Amino acid sequence: MTAALVAAGLGIIPGTAQAADPVPVAAGVAEAIAKASTSEGFHSPADRTIRTALPTAAESGRTNAKTAAPQTAQAAPAAPAAPAAALDAGANPTLAVDVSGTSYTAHGIELTTLITSADFALGVVIDWGDGKTETATAQGPAELHHSHTYDKSGEYQVKVTVTDTANAVQATNGGAFLTPGSDFTPHTPTRLLDTRNGTGAPAAKVPGAGTARVKVAGNAAVPAGVTAVALNVTVTETVDSGYVTAWPGAGHDRPGTSNLNYTAGRSIPNLVIVPVGEDGYVELYNGGQQPVDLIADVTGYFTRASAGGYTSMTPARFVDTREGLGTARGKLAARSAFTTPISGLRGVPQGITAVALNVTVTEPGGLGHLTAFSGAGPVPTASNLNFQAGQTIANAVIVPVAEDGTIKIFNGAYLPAHVVVDVVGYYSKDSKAAFLPFTPLRTLDTREEAYGWPGGRFRAREYITQGFTPEAATAAGVEAYVLNTTVTETGGDGYLSVAPGPYALPAPGEPAAPAGPRPGSSTLNWTTGTTVPNLVQASDGDHGVITFWNQGYQDADLVLDVFGVYQSK
Repeated sequence: MTAALVAAGLGIIPGTAQAADPVPVAAGVAEAIAKASTSEGFHSPADRTIRTALPTAAESGRTNAKTAAPQTAQAAPAAPAAPAAALDAGANPTLAVDVSGTSYTAHGIELTTLITSADFALGVVIDWGDGKTETATAQGPAELHHSHTYDKSGEYQVKVTVTDTANAVQATNGGAFLTPGSDFTPHTPTRLLDTRNGTGAPAAKVPGAGTARVKVAGNAAVPAGVTAVALNVTVTETVDSGYVTAWPGAGHDRPGTSNLNYTAGRSIPNLVIVPVGEDGYVELYNGGQQPVDLIADVTGYFTRASAGGYTSMTPARFVDTREGLGTARGKLAARSAFTTPISGLRGVPQGITAVALNVTVTEPGGLGHLTAFSGAGPVPTASNLNFQAGQTIANAVIVPVAEDGTIKIFNGAYLPAHVVVDVVGYYSKDSKAAFLPFTPLRTLDTREEAYGWPGGRFRAREYITQGFTPEAATAAGVEAYVLNTTVTETGGDGYLSVAPGPYALPAPGEPAAPAGPRPGSSTLNWTTGTTVPNLVQASDGDHGVITFWNQGYQDADLVLDVFGVYQSK
């Protein structure tokens, strides 16, 4: 088996050790992560210092004497108090502290402390605001630098206290620090937009090159201040080919990437994780020339507050009705649901709040839809994927998990269908990785000699390996990348698998690494001549590498766009 290798944007023709410049894509991804995680934080100048006089040794002695000696008629008189001038003598009148906190990771803070002081020994205590402290010493004026990583997203009150014991004076300053990363809160699938019936917008199709605005913040119990949202976006009533792009709208340029592609007569869904604009809206752009209807269902949202962090997994199959895995064997009956356990199986712990899935329907008897939802809740009116008779189609799904660790899958069709469910990750209070969205960045398009790719199609039964500089990814604590994968120009039926690469990328000029085991899970399925997108929350494993497998027997083209990362540091 030969390999089609892309190393940090480095394109290798299948089976050929061809070197290419790895810098453009690698640098672009690293720059995007750095920009997304950079926060100005806070700055509290020295003139905000709070100075406090401390008890002197003499005062402490008098206090101790008063409290330690019993009060009797024979008690010796107290020593006379020292003159006030004597207590103030040698004081450090210039003692002050300037404090600033910035960030370059989802949960990290870089603290700079500038101390103004006469030449005295100083003790420094940093209270990070999360119950943890750090100490240091200084002599006279000093500049100190400290780093700290919070366990969870949120706002923390940082305080620096500088003590001059010799002069019995203390200086305190600090500020509120808000972590750049956002945690996830699952949401019962709820429809925010449906242009067919006027939900969230006028009841009219979105014209070609037109836009629909989706109100997110303050809608359907989604709070104000939400930073990003997980939407299941569906395009339907299509009469031509086109694409849909989601972006935060107001104050932001529309990116040159797409979230889902469609063709005439097809209803296409795709999970979208997109930043929310300052006005609380998300924009959906119809990149086709003809009008279409758009549907958007919220399944969760991100805020810069402690909630659920993300843990990625090597994709694992939990349900396959064709084999009786995870539920009864046989097609899921019309207008019915099955319940399946998630927590406590195949490396998923107990107590998770939501699960990231790839759900596939195959061999449906007719037109319909599937809905994934909490094992304890009623069937929502929203849907996760739509299908036609005989179609095999997949979609990424984020689903709330019931307290008993279960989810449900509902077949909204009037004929039975087979269902396959793969778990790719989960959200929990104990998971540390926070989401950092950034302007979408294309890293591969096999139709073009660009992004480090030298040309050539995505060959049948082969794989493309892409890394984003393993050392940098490891240092940055990247848990997973949020990608949009699109397969197009398909020559036959097939499916795409995405999994962490089992080996490190070879150095330029070295032979390709072995392929590793072929994954048993699927990310998206296609038929001849179709263009199919799907969102992937992909781990880059221990080596900073993600592998994309063409599991079909005909060549195709592959497009990869990166929308953000989950970062644990």
